[in-house]
Amino acid sequence: MWISTLKRVRRTIMVLGIANLVVVVSGAVLALVASPDCGRRDLFPLFAVCFLAGVKLAAMVKMGTAQELMAKSIMDSPTEINHERRLKYKTWLWWTRFAMVITVLQFIGATYLMFHVAKFVSHGGMPRNCVLGLTSDSLEWEKTLQVAFVIAVCFVALAQCFIGSDILQWRSFYTTQDDAWKAHYQEVFDHGIREVLCCLGRAKYMSVMEEDEVYSVARLLGDLVAYRASGTGHLEFLAGLALLQSNSQFSKSYEGFMEAPMDRLQEAASFHRFAEAAYTGPLLDIGRNPALFLCTWICRQGILTPWSRKWRPKLDGDNWWRGHAAAFLKFISYPSHVLRRGRICREKCKATYFVVVLHYLRCVVIAVRGTETAEDLITDGLGRACPLTSEDLDGLINDFPNHGYQSMNSSFTHYGHSGIVEAARDLFMQIEGYPEFGESRSVGFLSSLLGAGCECEGYHIRIVGHSLGGAISSLLGIRLRRRFPNLHVYAFGPLPSVDSSVADTCSDFVTSIVLDNEFSSRLSVGSILRLQAASIKALAQDPKADTALIFRLARRFLYVSNHQRDGAKETTSGGSSARLSEESDHRLFQVESLKQDQVYPIWEESEPETQQKADEMQDDEFTNPFHNTASEDPVSEFMETVPSSEGTSADDPPEMFLPGLVIHFVPERDKMNMPIWRGWGICDVASDGYKAYVADRESFKDIVVSQSMFLDHLPWRCRHAIQKVLESRNLQDVNMTADRTQIV
Repeated sequence: MWISTLKRVRRTIMVLGIANLVVVVSGAVLALVASPDCGRRDLFPLFAVCFLAGVKLAAMVKMGTAQELMAKSIMDSPTEINHERRLKYKTWLWWTRFAMVITVLQFIGATYLMFHVAKFVSHGGMPRNCVLGLTSDSLEWEKTLQVAFVIAVCFVALAQCFIGSDILQWRSFYTTQDDAWKAHYQEVFDHGIREVLCCLGRAKYMSVMEEDEVYSVARLLGDLVAYRASGTGHLEFLAGLALLQSNSQFSKSYEGFMEAPMDRLQEAASFHRFAEAAYTGPLLDIGRNPALFLCTWICRQGILTPWSRKWRPKLDGDNWWRGHAAAFLKFISYPSHVLRRGRICREKCKATYFVVVLHYLRCVVIAVRGTETAEDLITDGLGRACPLTSEDLDGLINDFPNHGYQSMNSSFTHYGHSGIVEAARDLFMQIEGYPEFGESRSVGFLSSLLGAGCECEGYHIRIVGHSLGGAISSLLGIRLRRRFPNLHVYAFGPLPSVDSSVADTCSDFVTSIVLDNEFSSRLSVGSILRLQAASIKALAQDPKADTALIFRLARRFLYVSNHQRDGAKETTSGGSSARLSEESDHRLFQVESLKQDQVYPIWEESEPETQQKADEMQDDEFTNPFHNTASEDPVSEFMETVPSSEGTSADDPPEMFLPGLVIHFVPERDKMNMPIWRGWGICDVASDGYKAYVADRESFKDIVVSQSMFLDHLPWRCRHAIQKVLESRNLQDVNMTADRTQIV
């Protein structure tokens, strides 16, 4: 048993443990041979460093024991929620943190020891006083031991900063079982998210032991790290992403695409500021003014003008000086009486919103805030598809020929992003709610504004939002559309939130605006899983890669594929023989859950034991596709074995799409020649022109890895692009008019 446990210990940890043991032993010898003239004060650094090394050894043993118990618990029930497993993970986590504290103390002790030695050693190299219990007349071997002790202490202090906390090799337990790896990273993400929330003041999440929204997000993130089951390290995955960026094709042809309709562009430009103003926290100011964001936020919040508090609208959840209302009104530059209702919320699946009445436009604007708080991130992370009810699709399942809208059949099951769907349902209850006296006598807030004989009778409704707010706005608009036909939604950089059928049907009254390569409009469970496959595929296609290494990569991938095909046919007889159940056959490496099969390589550099296991495979377990072939290019043959992305399965999760008519803004500049410093600036806004096209939502299924994928999501860059397109269109109209006049 001890021999098998030692085989699982990381080699670097063995070296570190031996080094700590050397510190303890050499320090004990130095203490025994210490000069009687040296007092306790002179020997204190020696005792302190030896004590810390001994404590670190004990902590490493306890960490290894806790890690083994947790790994075995995961192996026993990888797909079940096990409270005992979570407690074991906490035990391992706290021992890890204790060891980290000892590491910090060891580093401090090593630094103090070096200063102590330098203080009592003369320029000639001879000690002037007691140094670690020795004096100038000590024996030569004692001085040599003293030097070795100092070197060992410094080595331990530095090495522990780079080795990491894991004592055992996780792969020695989980091997290639993807369920175990998912459960492992699920625990990692679950506790990590809870601790971050606790640091942000949400301590309630730390005491939750049952399945909640944090657990659901952690489970999703654990599924996304399933490539670890094949031995692919995080650094290899990032290297593949880097190759994807370098191989990106920026010069995409838009010939034949229809230009975006002018009326929607003009309205989008008019109402974009409401979506941007909904970010009333410091996030908007941090992006705009990284150096002076605090001053800007304080000014926007109205802290410097407390006398105007009584004139500001009172919103649910606002601070006592009504700063969020002040920030919203200051950004849109409207008087306070236009803001009729709103809510500032920091709860999961509950959106912050503002309702504005613009009499001069005969319009009611509902602005929904995007991601700004930790709870909003949880809402984003609840990306599993959930079925939409008839109430969610109230504006689509009925035919309205008088208004010329499309309708859809309610007999089919439609799906949406679960977190966004729940947030839209809550927001509907906030602003309209269910009627108490039937459809004709609705008593919701919007009905009290827009109903017959009310203040805003006959007004239009515009629902706007950016990012998460745009996606919530779309689902809210779908639900409100039957009650208020004069409704339109403008979603800027929204998340994919509905299935293809719903997305197509709502194109008449929902407009999704996407700026270039922004990531949010392509962010879904399926797109991230496909990004994993594309990353590994790009790494395999790199011409600078070692072809022999790629050949071995192909060999292991095909070995896994053989097990996938044959796993369901294997019987349960045979004791501990390696097999895959039907469930693990379906889940292994998420192949069946993707629109395209994924390639998960095994890298020998990161996991040498995997190479040994692969070499020990029997001939009947693996069929080498390159055997007895004349081809000298194993890389190309390997890539030919990758299945195409056209095939789908009935078990595939529903794909999420951008709702409504999709308008894509594309810069006219040549991105291949764009300087790097312009691509990474937070506040940089390109001065070049843009073109706006009506795009196919299918083209936004996959994430585009580029320098600007995150910067394009910034709201002011989208506003700048819309303005550039409108300026270009107006200039073209003026030129065409001048040409016609000249001809006449």
